[in-house]
Amino acid sequence: MTENHLPEDSGKQPAKPRTQDEKLAVLNRLKRIEGQVRGIQKMVEDDRYCVDILVQISAINNALNKVGYNLLERHTHHCVKDAIQKGNGDEAIDELMKVVQQFSK
Repeated sequence: MTENHLPEDSGKQPAKPRTQDEKLAVLNRLKRIEGQVRGIQKMVEDDRYCVDILVQISAINNALNKVGYNLLERHTHHCVKDAIQKGNGDEAIDELMKVVQQFSK
């Protein structure tokens, strides 16, 4: 693992656990994305036009980015804020900047 990459599992827990509603909202979005991916698989099987497939891939990328930004916002408001209040702000901000950098590639 290089210094610019984050581990797949940090072993950390959220400062404030997600509510059931928050979990359901994210899971529902991910299930819709999963359905879109299956739709693209069928498009490939059916030998659909490349541009039609690419448009759907773009839609999936946008949907995943929206989920990611939602999680990033929640992380900042809860985990980073909590770390700053507990005196661990520099570490949390460094971690946040790494994930923003990784997310925006």
